[in-house]
Amino acid sequence: MYRTLPYLGLFAATVLLQVFLFDNLSISVYLNPLVYIAFLILLPFETLPVVLLGAGLLLGVTMDFAMGAAGINTIATLLVAFLRPTLAGLTCGRENAREGGIPSSGRLGERVFINYVVVLTLLHHAVFFLLEALSWEHVLHTVVRIVVSSVVTVAFVWIAARIFTAQFSARV
Repeated sequence: MYRTLPYLGLFAATVLLQVFLFDNLSISVYLNPLVYIAFLILLPFETLPVVLLGAGLLLGVTMDFAMGAAGINTIATLLVAFLRPTLAGLTCGRENAREGGIPSSGRLGERVFINYVVVLTLLHHAVFFLLEALSWEHVLHTVVRIVVSSVVTVAFVWIAARIFTAQFSARV
C-alpha cells in the first residue's frame, strides 16, 4: 500500500466517528449507520488479499472492542474484506479492478461507484444485523434495519469518499 499515512488517518477517523458520533445517535430503532466500513471500501483495488484481510480483522476487532460487541463486527468486516475483490470485479468491471487505483466516483463514474458502495454496505449490514438479531422471529424488523441503515451508511460513505479522494488524482 503506497499511501500508508492517509489510510491510517482514514482508519482513525472512521473508527472515532463511529464510536463517538454514530453509536450515540438515537434517532430511531431502525437507524444504526455503520460508517466505519468506509475504510475497507476506499482501500486501493490493488491491495494484497492478505493485507485486505488483516485490515478487515483489525477494523472488526477494534470496533468490537469499542462497541462492546462479541465478534459481530469482526465477522461482518472479514466477510466484506474477503469478498471485496470479487464484488469489485463484478460491480466495477474486471478491467477497473485489475487496473488498480483508489475507488472513487471520479475514477469509476458516479453510478458504478455507488453500486460498488451499495453492494459492500448491504453485505456488511446484512451479516451484522442478522447476527445481532440471531433469530428469524423478527425478520421483517431486521430487514428494515438493514435497508434503512444501509441507505444512511451509503450516503455517509459517499461523503467520506468525496472528502478522502479529493486530494488524489482521478487515475491513482
